[in-house]
Amino acid sequence: MSTANPTGPARKAIGDVAPQLADLTDGVLFGQVWEDAALSKRDRSLATCAALIATGKTEQLSFHFPFALQNGVTREELVAMTTHLAFYAGWPSAMSAVAKLRELPVA
Repeated sequence: MSTANPTGPARKAIGDVAPQLADLTDGVLFGQVWEDAALSKRDRSLATCAALIATGKTEQLSFHFPFALQNGVTREELVAMTTHLAFYAGWPSAMSAVAKLRELPVA
């Protein structure tokens, strides 16, 4: 069923444990969804980071915050988004995200 690159990032990271999940991640999520021109990668990164913070999935921010920086989101925008979300998604979620913001390089 694989349409993914057999040496893609997810295949390398989790393919030994969950090969189908790796294929879906490389092929569908990052191969199709993230490449859809309806939203820029920058906008997708902001939406993804906001969703992860709002749902308390902050462990995933170790990947998605640096990825957002690569996609043109600034560190200052990530900090502002996190502060904004404290009021809508809850203080604990924002505070957990701050721990991941600390991992980012300061310009």
